[in-house]
Amino acid sequence: MIIIMYENFVEKLVGRADKPRELDTGTTLFYKDDPIRQIFIIEEGLVELIRHQRDGTSIVLQRASRQSVLAEASLYAEFYHCDAVIRLPSRVCAFPKADFLMLLQKDEDLSNAWAAQLARKVQSARSQIDILSRKTVSDRLDGWFAWRGNKLPPKGQWKNIAIEIGVSPEALYRELAKRRSD
Repeated sequence: MIIIMYENFVEKLVGRADKPRELDTGTTLFYKDDPIRQIFIIEEGLVELIRHQRDGTSIVLQRASRQSVLAEASLYAEFYHCDAVIRLPSRVCAFPKADFLMLLQKDEDLSNAWAAQLARKVQSARSQIDILSRKTVSDRLDGWFAWRGNKLPPKGQWKNIAIEIGVSPEALYRELAKRRSD
């Protein structure tokens, strides 16, 4: 039952959110330390949560794409802990934080779907940690298949797998070619 509720979860939120905004690549949706007043839903596109480190490097904490909620944990914080940067042209809806919290209190089905969404995000993060802890490209790809299923996405999306498993696209392509020849 919760899976069925989840399938419509984002659609229900979009239906109650503010009118979507079209945002271009490179636009910053919010910055670290901005007060959290809204929850964002990505209808289309790609938005990354970026945390900048003291040494000048940065870490991607989330890649939110079509039909996903951006920075879910921000619902329970006062200020953003990272920047949100548009990586592909995107259509983004904003949902006032106070309204969202009130809705979760009033709608038990939505609240359960939200809890299931957060649980899936924790499971996903744990899978990602497992994959990134593996030493070889082959082992990382095996972990990715175990997590995502044994089917590759269309060829144009393989670069995203490389990003997810923390290897260069070239290393991934070599591993895939090796597997095809075996």
